[in-house]
Amino acid sequence: MIEYRLDRRGGVPTYQQIVQQTRQALRLGALQPGDRLPTAREVVERTAVNPNTVLKAYRELEREGLVEPRPGLGTFVLRSLARPETAEDGPLRAELTAWVDRARAAGLDREDIAALVAAVTDQRFGTGPGPAERNAGQSEGER
Repeated sequence: MIEYRLDRRGGVPTYQQIVQQTRQALRLGALQPGDRLPTAREVVERTAVNPNTVLKAYRELEREGLVEPRPGLGTFVLRSLARPETAEDGPLRAELTAWVDRARAAGLDREDIAALVAAVTDQRFGTGPGPAERNAGQSEGER
């Protein structure tokens, strides 16, 4: 069963954290079709959030077609977002684990690694600033 870890200081609304963590569990195969999400009461007991926050997150997941509420039984996963490449024993995951180990050995901390991965991912998917935009904020001497 998924356990939500909520960061109240991160600036991301709590319901979105629940949605994101559920999606991540679906992508990594930790949740499979037919699995039951924790009830709102269970999430409230473990995280001390408002029950309406949990229900809002579950409604968002339902709207996306990822889960289905079954009255009196709970909320169940309808479909997975997992791909074979993201499996725990998959080759891409093994390569990424080895790369993260090398990055840590090189002295990078968690935030450095996350920033580097986000920058490269943004660059490859065309969502981050390109070289021209990055250089626009620098003075001539910095280039």
